[in-house]
Amino acid sequence: MAHVSVTIDNRKFRLACNEGEEQRIESLAGMIDGKINELRGSFGEIGDNRLVVMAALTIADELMEARVETAAALKRFEASEAKVGTVAASLDTLGMRIEELAARLAREGGEEDRRQA
Repeated sequence: MAHVSVTIDNRKFRLACNEGEEQRIESLAGMIDGKINELRGSFGEIGDNRLVVMAALTIADELMEARVETAAALKRFEASEAKVGTVAASLDTLGMRIEELAARLAREGGEEDRRQA
């Protein structure tokens, strides 16, 4: 088990994490610290706990929005994929019809040649 030290709102925290996750934890802590500083700039000193809660709610709201956007994008992708499947099936059908017509024309052309001979 690895450990990492992070600073959030000018307080140091020592956290346990899986090996190799140290940089990610530091990055996440940096995001939280940045959000707290952003809110402090907007609202001033409104209390440490209140700033932390507001930062958590803001980040959770951004996460929820990203999930909604991802779900909508997935639905659009699935609808597009279904349309592609429909178009591909139509092209296959048209290809078979063209081959049938070409074969029929070849047969009729061969019969015409024999009649003329």
